[in-house]
Amino acid sequence: MYRIQGGAKNARPSSASSREAWGNYGGHARPDSQFDFGQKGIRNDPDLAPAAMEDDAAYISNDKPNGKGSTVATTGSKKNPNESCFGKIGSGIRSLWATRQTEDVTGDRELHVKTTLRELLIYLAFLIILCIVTFGMTGTSMYYYTKVMSDLFLDSTSTSGGSFRTITSVEDFWKFAKEPLLDGLYWESWYNNQTVPDEQLGYIYYENKLLGVPRIRQLQVHSNSCVVHADFKDVIRECYESYSESVENKEAFGKKDNYTAWYYRSEDELGGTSYMGQITTYSGAGYVQDLKRLKNESEEIINYLFNERWIRRGTRVLFIDFTVYNANINLFCVVQLTVEFPPTGGAIPHYQLRTVKLIRYVTAYDYFIMACEFILCLFILYYMVEEAIEIKKHKCSYFKSVWNILDILVIVIMLLCVGFNVYRSIKVGDLLKDLLGKPDQHADFVFLSFGQVQFDNAIAVAVFLAWIKIFKYISFNKTMTQLSSTLGKCAKDLAGFAVMFFIIFLAFTQLGYLLFGTQVKDFSNFKQSFFTLFRIILGDFNFDQLEAANRVLGPIFFILFVFFVFFVLINMFLAIINDTYSEVKGDMANQKNEFEITDYFKRGYDKMLSKLHFKHDKIVDIQKALQTADINNDKQVDFDEWRQDLKTRGYADGEIEALFAKYDIDGDRVLDEEEQRKMLSDLNDQKAALNKEYDDLDKMQRPESVARRSTSRVSFNDDSGEDSDGEDSHTKSSRSGPAQGVQYEEFTVLSRRVDRMEHSIGSIVSKIDAVLVKLEAMEKAKLKRRETMGKILDSITESDGTSDEVKREQMERLVREELERWDSESSITPQPGGRGASPSSSGRGGGARSRAGANATSDM
Repeated sequence: MYRIQGGAKNARPSSASSREAWGNYGGHARPDSQFDFGQKGIRNDPDLAPAAMEDDAAYISNDKPNGKGSTVATTGSKKNPNESCFGKIGSGIRSLWATRQTEDVTGDRELHVKTTLRELLIYLAFLIILCIVTFGMTGTSMYYYTKVMSDLFLDSTSTSGGSFRTITSVEDFWKFAKEPLLDGLYWESWYNNQTVPDEQLGYIYYENKLLGVPRIRQLQVHSNSCVVHADFKDVIRECYESYSESVENKEAFGKKDNYTAWYYRSEDELGGTSYMGQITTYSGAGYVQDLKRLKNESEEIINYLFNERWIRRGTRVLFIDFTVYNANINLFCVVQLTVEFPPTGGAIPHYQLRTVKLIRYVTAYDYFIMACEFILCLFILYYMVEEAIEIKKHKCSYFKSVWNILDILVIVIMLLCVGFNVYRSIKVGDLLKDLLGKPDQHADFVFLSFGQVQFDNAIAVAVFLAWIKIFKYISFNKTMTQLSSTLGKCAKDLAGFAVMFFIIFLAFTQLGYLLFGTQVKDFSNFKQSFFTLFRIILGDFNFDQLEAANRVLGPIFFILFVFFVFFVLINMFLAIINDTYSEVKGDMANQKNEFEITDYFKRGYDKMLSKLHFKHDKIVDIQKALQTADINNDKQVDFDEWRQDLKTRGYADGEIEALFAKYDIDGDRVLDEEEQRKMLSDLNDQKAALNKEYDDLDKMQRPESVARRSTSRVSFNDDSGEDSDGEDSHTKSSRSGPAQGVQYEEFTVLSRRVDRMEHSIGSIVSKIDAVLVKLEAMEKAKLKRRETMGKILDSITESDGTSDEVKREQMERLVREELERWDSESSITPQPGGRGASPSSSGRGGGARSRAGANATSDM
């Protein structure tokens, strides 16, 4: 309740004027409005807003030390009243980019918590939008579309049984081109052999529109591209080198008729791009022949090229390019079939099928993705400004943090993706416009599809880095920093280990390449050899191939690699990680968290609950005042009676008069029965709102505190005139806020721990006592033995005149008596386990000792 200092007692206005004055109290609600919770319940009270979790108010006593007449004293930062409107707007805008690196949060724990939570929430919103945009560009249809096209063009067989995947020679290629290729490109009849109408021609599987016409392209090298050894010059007159642009043949060849297949065209003329094959990289130029829209015309071209021997000895690669579009799923599939002809002879097939979404916005869901992309652009601008502010503040030291570099990297990738998104939309529109105007030309979507694939790869990397960046905002918890702390602490050790590892690993890589490169595909080049050895580490290897390639060195190579790399180096790597992790765990065990989020919310919860208790106390006080203020029992409460009762409870004159004026409708400064009934009705409504708020808090955060909270709950059916002293005592206790100390469950756990500790200490002490008893008994026995031996020696020295036989008998008698006395004492003395010495064992011990004594005397 807001406490306002009352004026002079003798200068108090009437109830009506007081009510009017409080109604215009500086444009704010009256002080008694704290009891007006509104139709939606107690949430309308500013004291119970989420800001209640902040330490923004303190209750300062005015009239009485119990703190009832108190004022809310704001402890937050005070704003400059002379600050201009533009200054306030600038401060508000500046606060949007408040981060832990731009604000001084080292001395303010609350500000640190709130700034971190704010950064985390904003970043989570950015991450959600980024994931929606990313996953909105892909789907399972892409995989199935690619699979359908690959099954049709890669796995379909000719009448002789070969497919594209099994091409090993020029002859195999022509078999594929004449049958599976043409059959896959042209669907001119239905499954029942009926002819497809002309308007439905040009569809693969009757669903996928063939854009433009397919294109066949080849690259050649000229006949003198390599040098023949002098010994073979008379026999071998032509030499064809491996492909490179420096030895590329650009001259026309063949019949040189109206077919374009015999004439070389540059990369600029074709608008092509380079292609990375299995053997080398090829340019976008070459000898080109476009097919037709009908199957019979294309078949005629294929047969013509076959008959005229279009593929020559200098041919090094051949491309088949075409693009299809499926309107049902709004996807393009750019198909590029490649057959490389190495200098060794034979053929190596290769292919690329790129399923991409080049037309982005068609359906309602696509436009939703476009809206998310716009929001994502706003987030990018937001983070660009944030990073600029941090760079301006920290200068070069900004780049010392890995997280800051990660921020810059994500922003750069996102900017590149936005730029390509705009370029693709414009370029696709231009290509489709030209294609629709000239349907008989080749549709070259290779570059766009390649760019789209790189775009997908870039945004995938951005999403990955964005998820990793979450660790930046949750690093306040020591558990969350275990990974980064472990890697950071062992970085130097790992760097030294990496040098040693790669020296050995690269040595084995070169050895494998040189030993098996001519016979084993996995070691056919240095790169393949490198990755094959990594596969061996993971258990993916083919030992039979190594043994077949070299029966002696193959097994030796395998055994040495497994021993040094797998058993030695890998275990060293794991040992470095494990030791460092153990050190980090040990350090964290003695380290406190930067702050605990749970403690922050718990503190806010306790503050909110204490304010609920405070309001509950006010309701109880007013109910009691209605009951006890009517001293003369005339069922009317005049202002003096009301004021006197509430003053004794510690309320200020201002709020007493304001609350009285609210219900004194007629302004006669007396509350009649109707006015009292209305006040009680409002109080009951406020009780219900308080109880509802208790229930809400109970469901949200502390289900285990129902019992404790139920004691402070106001009953709906309680009569305000029958409040007991117990409730009054509870009011006093609850006014001070939530109960201090530990919970019952925590106390029980601590008690059990103390009991176990006492039990453990007790057992240890008892064991120590037993050991001390044993040591004391051993010391006494030692002293007795020494005394006995002294007596025996004295008796022997005293009887010098006696014979040896008498001395021996005397010695034996003394020793036997002494041993019997020891045995009797040991049988009487209780053992630590509570049992006496076993007689049999004593007898055996006694006999042994007797024999020992006899032997001793005989020796003497």
